[in-house]
Amino acid sequence: MSTAVRGSWRREPRTVVLHEVDSPQSVPEPFAILSESAYVEPPLEFAPHHHPLHELVWVRGGTMTVDLGDRVVTVPEGHGLWIPAGTIHSGRTTAGTSLYDALFDPERSPITFHEPAAVDITPVLASLLTHLERPDLAPEARLRAEAVVFDVLAPSEQQLTLRVPRAERIGPIVAALLDHPTDDRSLTQWADALELSERTVTRLFRAHTGLSFNQWRQALRVHHAIALMAEGLTVHEVSDEMGYAQASTFIAVFKRVVGTTPGAYGRP
Repeated sequence: MSTAVRGSWRREPRTVVLHEVDSPQSVPEPFAILSESAYVEPPLEFAPHHHPLHELVWVRGGTMTVDLGDRVVTVPEGHGLWIPAGTIHSGRTTAGTSLYDALFDPERSPITFHEPAAVDITPVLASLLTHLERPDLAPEARLRAEAVVFDVLAPSEQQLTLRVPRAERIGPIVAALLDHPTDDRSLTQWADALELSERTVTRLFRAHTGLSFNQWRQALRVHHAIALMAEGLTVHEVSDEMGYAQASTFIAVFKRVVGTTPGAYGRP
């Protein structure tokens, strides 16, 4: 079976896997931020790793999915993910993605949030971080730009985080749905396949995610839908791809999970 599923979290063909991530280990004094970017033509996958610096990662022209161990975060265009220093994470980008990475010195960064968090990459913040990539930037100008970054950097109201249950008994369900979010097998079918009761499956999902099986799968599909929209699919095309009989049903589910409609999502 082909793995070239649009927006899928399964590894796509041509994926380049980085088993070791080479990134700066420090920021030269007196500065606090190192900013860099690269255009990645093939799908890119990062093996689990961590940094001694805080990291803010964001993308243009695609989507990034970050696995933080106990949760998966979707990072579409217009959003970024703040990853505190020392946090083990892995990630994937879709093909044709511009990947931006800003690294922050923990001692010289007046950041007050210490957990992974989605961040709105506003035009102002994007311009500042791109400006800080310039190697010819005068020290005084760099320090002024960094000060404004710290003024505008804040967690987003939309935290596109999906907790991933790590209970061994429901592991096959989680693995299958992460590979194929549109898998339509019912709770009854999954329970029968794993020789568990429906009550047990539901209890384990609630204990590890706070959601029922059906709620968790709906949230997963919304994450999948965001990746599909980032690839240029329309709302109706995404609705069809996700297996909804009517686009209105998909829109209602999306709004319940994200707080806004898919048509309005990502607008400035």
